[in-house]
Amino acid sequence: MIQISNLNKGYSNQDLLTDVSFTIHEGEKLGLVGRNGHGKTTLFRMFAGMENPDSGTIQFPKGYKIAYLKQEMHFEHPNVLEEVLSAIPKGEPREEWFAEKILFGLDFDAEMITQDPNTLSGGWMNRINLAKVLISNADMLLLDEPTNHLDIITIHWLANFLKNWRKELILITHDRMFMDTIINHIMAIHRKQVRKIPGTSVKLYDQIATEEEVHEKTRLNEAKEKEKVDLFVSKFRAKASLAKMVQSRIRNQEKKGYKEKLEHIVDLDFKFNFKKFDTKVMVTVDNLCFGYDPKNLLIKGLDFDISKGDKIAIVGKNGKGKSTLLRLLCGKLTPNSGNVRSHPQLLPGYYGQVAEQELNTMLTIEEEIASVLPGGNRGYARSIAGSMLFEGDLALKKCSVLSGGEKARVLLAKLIAAPAQCLFLDEPSNHLDMQSVDSLTEALEDFKGGMVFVTHNEMMLHALATKLIVFDGEFPYVFQGSYQEFLEDKGFESEEVIKKPKKEKTDGKLSKEEKKELQKKKQAFQNSLKPLKTEISYIEEQIQNAEDRTQDVQNELVVASSKNDGEALASLGKELNTLKVQIDELFDLLSLKNNELENLQQDAPY
Repeated sequence: MIQISNLNKGYSNQDLLTDVSFTIHEGEKLGLVGRNGHGKTTLFRMFAGMENPDSGTIQFPKGYKIAYLKQEMHFEHPNVLEEVLSAIPKGEPREEWFAEKILFGLDFDAEMITQDPNTLSGGWMNRINLAKVLISNADMLLLDEPTNHLDIITIHWLANFLKNWRKELILITHDRMFMDTIINHIMAIHRKQVRKIPGTSVKLYDQIATEEEVHEKTRLNEAKEKEKVDLFVSKFRAKASLAKMVQSRIRNQEKKGYKEKLEHIVDLDFKFNFKKFDTKVMVTVDNLCFGYDPKNLLIKGLDFDISKGDKIAIVGKNGKGKSTLLRLLCGKLTPNSGNVRSHPQLLPGYYGQVAEQELNTMLTIEEEIASVLPGGNRGYARSIAGSMLFEGDLALKKCSVLSGGEKARVLLAKLIAAPAQCLFLDEPSNHLDMQSVDSLTEALEDFKGGMVFVTHNEMMLHALATKLIVFDGEFPYVFQGSYQEFLEDKGFESEEVIKKPKKEKTDGKLSKEEKKELQKKKQAFQNSLKPLKTEISYIEEQIQNAEDRTQDVQNELVVASSKNDGEALASLGKELNTLKVQIDELFDLLSLKNNELENLQQDAPY
């Protein structure tokens, strides 16, 4: 068990965490959510011993090992395989087959694992760091945006690996769907506190929203009550006959205390500037062929139209040409052959992954946004900057001094400001927190023009895509349907080809008698697991009942608050706390039983 007690941390007079306490139990897989800049990475660095809290303690069991996914690239070994094997603690077996399994899962091939890691691109270096964390045999994994630079197929592999992880992990990611498939508990940094519950991010934010609604309604009721008391005191303070009553009300008011108004949390405000466009077809792609080396084409014979209302997702493995296709469509590259014909009056909007290439770093944020506005309207540019969290004088910062995430927000601000009829977006959710991704997705759903986008965020794909361009196989092709229909109908061929290291032994064929004996062993083993599986099902049922009752209690609290029913509020609050403790205990028990089942299945006698 890991115990965090009375933790405080801040920088430059800005508090990030205030008097934070929580516990992490054995087998918990935690999602850590919260807005950018609210302390998620800082908490990770304190867990990893890279920073110290201002006060408070983090207590680990003796000998507890933590592996932290670092962004720094520092490699000392001659090839990728040796670099990954170096992460295995001294004294533990060097299992090359396991290192190869992880590297192949992260899309390295046999040739790449023999290369010098320092000669690879930044994306592949990130994968090496991830592989080192996964092989480290740590007690806890700290994973900060592990899906960056991964394609969808590799993300699927990573999700399955982490689902089977038997120890603890904490995960930061902007990809809600990826997180919710892995975790069993969710933890949020919210208003300088840490909230932790069993379940998913949606469940936690629903609970926070309900509690804050109750807080606000209670605060308003208290304010009305205070106003009545203040009126009574001011009216009868001078009357000697009522002096005792006045003093009594003053003392009661001081003892009671009143809830403070919650500070408003600013969200990114996405609303794209669609300019009316009457023609249906915006872009026509005819027999498109392209390769940086004409003898080695990335795209061949591709045909499709982009029409008003289309939301076309480009999906597939990295390095196959997804970003290249996007640049061809918006005229930043010229085809080797074939045509990309845009309507002569079309106004395109482009968002690229590499912000430095798309921004004039000598301009301020305000000037850069104004550069795409008709007439260079500085006042409107300042308001758009504010909607992207560059409020007041922050809009006067030079683009050259911005972080990667801030540059991405300036690019999005330019895209919002400029009138557009067709958007071309390359990984627009990168550098955004989970709430901002949700806001961006909603704004893109509402956009009335055409859109072509590249993303590995499956929530966005499910929410937006009306058809797909799939980079899978030799050349890309068009799939007419949603992302869910694609997964059900075809799926990624490359996911079916499982790369495996060479086996030292080959399995021989079994005789009929041996097959019968093996079948008997399997059946007997499965029968032995039935009591444990029944117990797990019963615990899951209890959790569901407790969660259903929790939702009912939260709804009843809202009603009681609106009626200012103090007795009901106290009773329901007590029941809610009891339910939270009960659910925590049930999830702890469920985690232990699932671990027990996984261990038994891993050691199956066949």
